[in-house]
Amino acid sequence: MLVHTIKEVREQVKAWKKEGLTVGYVPTMGYLHEGHRSLIEKAVSENDRVVVSVFVNPTQFGPNEDYEDYPRDIQKDYALCTDAGANLVFNPEPEEMYFPDKCTTVNVEGLSKGLCGAKRPVHFGGVCLVVSKFLNIVTPDRAYFGEKDAQQLAIIKRMVRDLSMDVEIVGCPIVREADGLAKSSRNTYLSAEERVAALVLNRSLTKAKAAMEDGLRCVSEIRDLIESEIKEEPLAKADYIEIVDSETLQPVESVERDVLVAIAVYIGKTRLIDNFTFRLA
Repeated sequence: MLVHTIKEVREQVKAWKKEGLTVGYVPTMGYLHEGHRSLIEKAVSENDRVVVSVFVNPTQFGPNEDYEDYPRDIQKDYALCTDAGANLVFNPEPEEMYFPDKCTTVNVEGLSKGLCGAKRPVHFGGVCLVVSKFLNIVTPDRAYFGEKDAQQLAIIKRMVRDLSMDVEIVGCPIVREADGLAKSSRNTYLSAEERVAALVLNRSLTKAKAAMEDGLRCVSEIRDLIESEIKEEPLAKADYIEIVDSETLQPVESVERDVLVAIAVYIGKTRLIDNFTFRLA
């Protein structure tokens, strides 16, 4: 079922809950791919009913970012959702989600300052606002987020904890193309040449992970290893290379606990992200 209003979602979810059914929720910005499918299928496997939202959220885009150009195809998205087992697809207009005179903000301090937040200062405030709204609308038992957006996942988990929201946040592994590129809606922006160049993200992280598994613990050396690999690709320009505590997202100088190794790289004009979490035995 494809719906466009908050009222329709609430009525359907209330009906399911009266039957004692559990509800899973997958938030997306649309133009869905196999990574999104994996989230939906995970939700289907763990819940009686699943809601997917498809909404390009304007509040998480800063000036000169790609809000207007962000790819959209609701019919294709709806087909993927239903094929993956979703029961309800919520595709609202911005006017349905936001009042013209809205004045409420939701910010998670600290965790949103570094990594992607350093260059996109309004981004995570917009993410937190829209996710909190969707969680209030859908009232799911569980909500599913991809680990590719590792900072977003950490921030959402902290927001839910701090605000005592009655929902379990489930992180799901990165889904990759056969050649290792993390699946992303923004991959469609890449030319054929840029698509090949984009493999440098996974290649540089794979090299760093191997070095860490061999015992490398100095963060500056790990960063240099990643940077040197990226510099070998003429079409690539690193936006950031960070190694941070996997829970607090604060920088560390040495790997003495679980860390997130995260990068953002421009391939031509397209900004891509990738990461892995290194867990000490």
